[in-house]
Amino acid sequence: MAKKKKITSKDIMTYYMNYILIHGQQPKTVYAFTKANDFDEQLFYQHFGSFKNLEQHIFKAFIDHTISALEKSEDYSKYSARHKLLSFYFTFFENLTANRSYVIHALSQHKNNLKSLEVLSELKHAFTSYIEHLDIELLDMKQEHIDRMQRRGLKESAWLQLLMTLKFWMEDSSKNFEKTDVFIEKSINTSFDILNIAPIKSLMDFGKFLFKEKVKMN
Repeated sequence: MAKKKKITSKDIMTYYMNYILIHGQQPKTVYAFTKANDFDEQLFYQHFGSFKNLEQHIFKAFIDHTISALEKSEDYSKYSARHKLLSFYFTFFENLTANRSYVIHALSQHKNNLKSLEVLSELKHAFTSYIEHLDIELLDMKQEHIDRMQRRGLKESAWLQLLMTLKFWMEDSSKNFEKTDVFIEKSINTSFDILNIAPIKSLMDFGKFLFKEKVKMN
């Protein structure tokens, strides 16, 4: 069989995932992997520096496909931050479910320590960037360093919540992963209820009012 002259990063990711699912382990070498799929080793290195780098991009591809699908919906742009994130979660885990065998193989040995797993580093960067652009409302403390800390804390807590949901999904044996759907809805809604700053704003406004009135009376 003639070797392929052109190959995309998507082709390589597909070949790699198929290899893992068929053989149950990583290829011994890049050469062996490319030979098994009829393309030159140098074409692999045009896209990826190593298998680890390839695996990182596979997980990032899951989130890229999710965001791409959401942005094609006219309704999505009109959603609140809460409903955008819910839509993200449901779509993202649909993508994972479509590739569940690979994801379970890649993560099962580390499901109790996903936070430090290097293979998820690109996924984390893409997800926290997504969270940052959701414009979730936080208290405006009028101090730049405090506002930065709030934003950083929001991104880290959102990332931990995604990892917690991922672990739950990996262990979910319910039909059509119905328990994961319930977990997503309840956890996201609870997070936004906790972040709801309207009552805090009202309390602060009331405190300012009382302070002003006290100053006037004095």
